[in-house]
Amino acid sequence: MAVVGIQGHLINVEAHVGRGLPALTMAGLPGAGVQDARERVRPAVESSGLEWPLRRVVVNLSPAGVRKEGPGFDLPIALGVLSASAQNPRDRLSSYAFTGELSLKGELVGTAGILPVAIATAEAGLKGVVVPEDNADEAGLVEGLEVVALPTLADVAAFLRGDPNLAQRTVTSRAPRSSVHQTGTVDFSEVRGQGVARRALEIAAAGGHNTLMIGAPGAGKTMLARRLPTILPVMTRQEALEVTRLHSVAGMLSGGGLVEARPFRAPHHSISPAGLLGGGSGFLRPGEASLAHNGVLFLDEVTEFRRDAIEGLRQPLEDGRVVVARAVGAVEFPARFSLVAASNPCPCGFEGDPRRACRCLPHRLQLYRQRLSGPLLVRVDLQLSIPRLSRAELLGSEPGEPSAAIRDRVEEARMRQRGRLAATPWTCNAQMPGGLARREARLTDDATSLLSVAVESLALSGRGFDRAVKVARTIADLAGVDRVDAEHMAEALGYRALSVAEEVAQVG
Repeated sequence: MAVVGIQGHLINVEAHVGRGLPALTMAGLPGAGVQDARERVRPAVESSGLEWPLRRVVVNLSPAGVRKEGPGFDLPIALGVLSASAQNPRDRLSSYAFTGELSLKGELVGTAGILPVAIATAEAGLKGVVVPEDNADEAGLVEGLEVVALPTLADVAAFLRGDPNLAQRTVTSRAPRSSVHQTGTVDFSEVRGQGVARRALEIAAAGGHNTLMIGAPGAGKTMLARRLPTILPVMTRQEALEVTRLHSVAGMLSGGGLVEARPFRAPHHSISPAGLLGGGSGFLRPGEASLAHNGVLFLDEVTEFRRDAIEGLRQPLEDGRVVVARAVGAVEFPARFSLVAASNPCPCGFEGDPRRACRCLPHRLQLYRQRLSGPLLVRVDLQLSIPRLSRAELLGSEPGEPSAAIRDRVEEARMRQRGRLAATPWTCNAQMPGGLARREARLTDDATSLLSVAVESLALSGRGFDRAVKVARTIADLAGVDRVDAEHMAEALGYRALSVAEEVAQVG
């Protein structure tokens, strides 16, 4: 199997042993990792007690139009040569897919991208897949597929011969646990004050909305962002499989099983566009935006990120996917995440602070604000100003509301959204297209009047209009009501921009 993006593609590995000087030739558009197999496969075969044919060996990877990358071709290449030299029977070869890296001692080494391989094997109608023992749990996530997990090449050869004494590991698929939350040692009860920010993050979690927090250094922006995953609902099995597939391709599965906690990715501001969005020169890998799929992407000090990297987030914020095009081809990675961005208000960090004066020159302040473009900001549903904590809040000992209580309200709101969107491919309000959002919002006359006035006074674009409607729908879901009223719309419009709260109050 060749993994392109996050999809597995069936590859036929053909081997021919013929006349000529001893050599191994590879054909069929092999990448650098596959070319390296020429130096690994022969020592692995000989270390396994098998014979390498001292003749000219040609291995063809078909179809030739698909570029083959990665070390997972070691095992099928070795088996093709062994079968072509009559050391292994061929009757089982056509019923199984084979993948795995070989060490020089003939051991099967854990290989990245096994889950897409297993999924593609099942879709191709094959009986099963043979994988390294370390990848057994990962391949076992696919239901109805026989997983043969073996430790060495010699064991795979024995399996093909039907050795009755071979002890092979069998794996059964399982569903995720009913409650897995990325809590760890953090909880919303540790947050002092910041009532507006806590409310906004609850709305973001309930509807899957994007959030921008601007405040002075030490106001608590990072603390709030890192606690957002603790109030997100539990992933469904389908969502967990999507996340696991991406982490499998990226080689990030530590335990090999299902990823059950929602991802939280916080890349450093020095990250390149390829690191954030995905790419590479040969094998196209998912970036941080895709690794945050079904979870949270946190960009701390967002104004310090490279402009081309940040602007590249426009497509995933709108469509929930990243399309990476290179000379070798184009692949699509899912990237439906909740963006949480944090920034200082100015280069020195104290613009608007009542206690410390801002020392930034006007032109520096203007350049700093221009680092976030209007087209990107309009895709952020909730824009908050995070104030400095007061002395009473810092010294207070009364704990805040815990994550578990907030998460219960979020779960109830998500259940209402899933019921309303059951006939669509979307699961939460933020994912709805504009037309569907307008139909499903069910605005009251008062809410419609408020929104119509706000279109002019706040200069809402079409995208801003739709996103305000979606946030208002989420606020109504949290309130447990079917209609969006004026109070829900006023709160949603207050989050559209940092400077419009006063205007919304006047419009109301």
